[in-house]
Amino acid sequence: MNRVSVQRNILENTPKELAAWLAGKGQKSFHLDQILRWLYQRQASAFDQMTDISKALRALLAQDFSIDRLKLVKTAASSDGAKKFLYELADGNCIESVLLPEKGHYTLCVSSQVGCAMNCAFCRTGRDGFIRNLTLGEIVCQVRDTALALENPESLTNLVFMGMGEPLANYENLIAALDILTDNDWGMRFSGRRVTVSTAGLVPQIPLLGKDSRVKLAVSLNAADDATRDAIMPINKKWPIKELLAACRAFPLKAGRRVTFEFVLLKGINDSIAHAKKLAALLGGFPCKINLIAYNPHDQSDFERPEEQTLLAFQDVLLQKHFTVIIRDSKGGDIAAACGQLRGGAGPGKR
Repeated sequence: MNRVSVQRNILENTPKELAAWLAGKGQKSFHLDQILRWLYQRQASAFDQMTDISKALRALLAQDFSIDRLKLVKTAASSDGAKKFLYELADGNCIESVLLPEKGHYTLCVSSQVGCAMNCAFCRTGRDGFIRNLTLGEIVCQVRDTALALENPESLTNLVFMGMGEPLANYENLIAALDILTDNDWGMRFSGRRVTVSTAGLVPQIPLLGKDSRVKLAVSLNAADDATRDAIMPINKKWPIKELLAACRAFPLKAGRRVTFEFVLLKGINDSIAHAKKLAALLGGFPCKINLIAYNPHDQSDFERPEEQTLLAFQDVLLQKHFTVIIRDSKGGDIAAACGQLRGGAGPGKR
């Protein structure tokens, strides 16, 4: 974001904080919705553009705030249409987000932290460790800036918080960002049905997410027994599968919605027919769908991608048990933008 500005980036403020600022300046409360619509729906880049607001109020805004965007360092385009954005933050740290082409629309994979503390064995992001949480503005600006760069901003309809970091470990800023992204009046108007937050399994926050937002839940499960999950996901030692599933059952599901369980298949680790049968038994009766993801190789892991026939056999076991199960085709593998490959350019530290 803009490093020379001495004002606070207005996008770092929640609506409640902006309401308090207006009250402190003796301004009418109805100006809040006007300002928010200019920021999130009309994509204002300067306060002078807010033409339905008095010049006096615009001057007050410009005195105390700036409207900053993320600094785009570079982009990379995949042969399958995916596009990766490398952003440099105000402190010199870098993050990545990925635009994924779908039929008739786009999905944006959003980052929530610089690095990640989960240290899942198959994921590149965690190899460089955790640096810090992203701010409210840094989360929202990934979406805001990407939409502006599109020929048709309204074609960006879906968001998945599956980029760098564990979203639920940055809970306060995540919820504040989701409020802005999904508000239908003054916000960015994303449907809660089209926004998915993925977690490695932060058990206490899972039910809260369902109460504090309107979005969908995805859980990176990747094993059906604690021994296997302990080996590839350290968080399981703190919150084992039984506790994780109890938290998922406590997640309030709106009508017609299900929890998504993501299962990254690692050759010789969790991809056997026996593992598929364990998974079917584990999730039996649970209102869910299962996304199978073949491991995406990277330079910090010795895991291997399973054969296609292994993937199909695993899926078939689940289909026979009447699960909704999809083999998810990870886009962007040729530019290190696929699931588990993000690393913030040269790593989560400064470039």
